[in-house]
Amino acid sequence: MFYLANRFLLRFSGVLLSALGAIAPLAATADSTLRVGDQQLQTRGILEASGELNNLPYRIEWFNFPAAQPLGEALNAGAIDVGGLGDAPLIFAYAAGARVRAVAATRSIPRDLAIIVPDASPIKTTADLKGKRIATTRGSIGHYLAIATLERAGIKLSDVSLRFMQPADAKAALASGNVDAWSTWDPYVALAEQQDHDRSIANGIDLSSGLSFQAATQTSIKDKHAEIADFLKRVAAGQRWALAHPDEVAAMQSKVTGLPPDVLKTVYRRAQLRPVAIDDGLIAEQQKTADLYHRADVIKTRLDVTPSFDRQFPLDAR
Repeated sequence: MFYLANRFLLRFSGVLLSALGAIAPLAATADSTLRVGDQQLQTRGILEASGELNNLPYRIEWFNFPAAQPLGEALNAGAIDVGGLGDAPLIFAYAAGARVRAVAATRSIPRDLAIIVPDASPIKTTADLKGKRIATTRGSIGHYLAIATLERAGIKLSDVSLRFMQPADAKAALASGNVDAWSTWDPYVALAEQQDHDRSIANGIDLSSGLSFQAATQTSIKDKHAEIADFLKRVAAGQRWALAHPDEVAAMQSKVTGLPPDVLKTVYRRAQLRPVAIDDGLIAEQQKTADLYHRADVIKTRLDVTPSFDRQFPLDAR
């Protein structure tokens, strides 16, 4: 269940839900503010590097989150208007009754999702996960990857111990040996590989759609339609620019986040993130993801994901 209190966000995100700074509007009379949720400042980094934050006719107030779950909580609480999250977190939010809708979509190469283990671990393949403790974040794309990987390997969920925690806690648990593996996503995968010399034993190729979304509250879609439409066009343009300029994006995001440029270069080069249209085929892919959760009994009733999408913000060709 989703809770509205900020203390819930604090408890699960481990960070203060706070504005990272508002971008000054183009005109002094522009008094509209769009509250945008971001994960590890990835969207903001792309927009700043590509120049897409120039000449804004409204203000943007940024809120940063370590994972999609607390971002989804903030959306449902009405603390933010729009924010980026993966396909699995959107399904969890929708299943829990959140009044949010996907308004734009992107696709990446799902090598940026991985189950990682310490280099010295005896775990070599997914078959070795049987009987092991796997850290992940509940409702995240890492959670989805763990379920899908185990299903493909013929391992029942009851044959492993899933330990739900936020990324910072999962990283510490893996390093201390309190868990055997960690199912997560970039930049955490790249950080673990480059800084801790962890290794991947499985990734999202042929398991994950690689889809992620900008989602907005139904209230914001109604009350801030023009601002959201403009913001989504800028995000799509920034993502297209970033495909050809991964080093520039990495350098800018490094300044904003403090993450090493080399880690961020890996993130952008392997993800190849690009905007895609919300169409029937994409919705069918999202349905398959939801169906997997139902098969795993993580979601108790089968969902029709179609109502979780809003197609009134088509991709811009600029």
